[in-house]
Amino acid sequence: MNEIDNPEPKPRPRGIYLLPNLLTTGCLFSGFYAIVAAIDKHFAPAGMAVFVAMLFDTLDGRIARLTRTETSFGKEYDSLADMVAFGLAPAIVSYQWGVVRIAEYGRAWGRFGWLAAFFYAVCAALRLARFNARAATAAIVAGFIWFSSEWREPGLTGLIAAFCITAAAGSLMVSRFSYPSFKQFDLDRRVRFAYILLVPVFFVLIAVDPPSMLLSVFATYALSAPVLWIGRRIRRLFRGPATAS
Repeated sequence: MNEIDNPEPKPRPRGIYLLPNLLTTGCLFSGFYAIVAAIDKHFAPAGMAVFVAMLFDTLDGRIARLTRTETSFGKEYDSLADMVAFGLAPAIVSYQWGVVRIAEYGRAWGRFGWLAAFFYAVCAALRLARFNARAATAAIVAGFIWFSSEWREPGLTGLIAAFCITAAAGSLMVSRFSYPSFKQFDLDRRVRFAYILLVPVFFVLIAVDPPSMLLSVFATYALSAPVLWIGRRIRRLFRGPATAS
């Protein structure tokens, strides 16, 4: 009796999946564009580009999971793109917008400005070394610069505020506060009809004044975790230690 040869399955050819990595490239390009626009002193488009990068960053992981095309290459590439878009880009945009101006008030202020920008970039890198980037935290910096891009003379107060926001965003990037992830949002979950009505209202408000609304939304998101943490601490303080029955 002749033995029937059972050929072993051929190994899958190595390669990369186009669609999710194309979206990741869009995230990387948006971050790179933000840097170039900031260097050219076009701060409003620079701020917009970071928000576009957030959109690509949300889509690439979701598309990879839906199409079952997640790879180790894609994860590493996504981390590198996140570092550019949400680490370097907001830091450089903030630096380009304010360091030259704040240095006019003294060398110490100029040093404070670039150190705040560098601190943010380091925090983003540390965050990416352990977890995914918090793109919403980067949006605070980009949103503030976009919001204030029309200020011809922000003054020392406005410049200090910009770099304090940059440093605070970096601190939140590496904090242990828990934030909900937009990437993990379940689109298949049923929601109340009233919530659906909020979606067009949200887009209308953004269309009326994009920089102000986006800054407000992401600033509220970033502050929600520390505010809730403080609230829990205060409640525990007033309740006192639990008494054993």
